[in-house]
Amino acid sequence: MKYYIEKITNYTFDQAVEKVTDELKKEGFGVLTQIDIHDKLKEKLDVDFRKYRILGACNPPAAYQALQAEDKIGTMLPCNVIVQETLDKKVEVAAVNPIASMMAVENQKLATIAEDITSRLERVIAAV
Repeated sequence: MKYYIEKITNYTFDQAVEKVTDELKKEGFGVLTQIDIHDKLKEKLDVDFRKYRILGACNPPAAYQALQAEDKIGTMLPCNVIVQETLDKKVEVAAVNPIASMMAVENQKLATIAEDITSRLERVIAAV
């Protein structure tokens, strides 16, 4: 099982970030954080890196359920979604696969939550 769900888009980088954000909202997610890896690596290491943005997405009801089921699950929250420019100048969108990441946590209550969130993220990626 892959630890991510991915798709190459026909959008520009900025369009893909906007589209992903909109599709996340439709599935009940908010974007809590955005990390622009290109800018951070330039600032910290003075290197030029391709366009790469990490969106920290959260579905509050699911996060609440997960935290009630497993108090250390916050180490795996929020759900990260990336938009990146590939080496051949295409734009890829990828999201963590919660089912794969939750396999390490032996808590059956999380399995149902992970399945729901994975389905939502799969719909987000498919819609981009």
